[in-house]
Amino acid sequence: MTTESPRWVKSSYSDNGGDCIEVAANLVASRGVVPVRDSKDPHGPELAVPTRTFASFVAGVKDGQFGTV
Repeated sequence: MTTESPRWVKSSYSDNGGDCIEVAANLVASRGVVPVRDSKDPHGPELAVPTRTFASFVAGVKDGQFGTV
């Protein structure tokens, strides 16, 4: 078991409008998950998304499968 803490980062594409998520990619190798949280609530809940699922989501976003906001 690892005791490594998440190192949270926000996308460089974020416009600082407040509608952002943060991810902690440093835990992929040790835990096999990508923790995700709301950047407006750093002490709130976190989702632990399996690495493969997160990669599929990112690929779908890049491919335009979710439309635009």
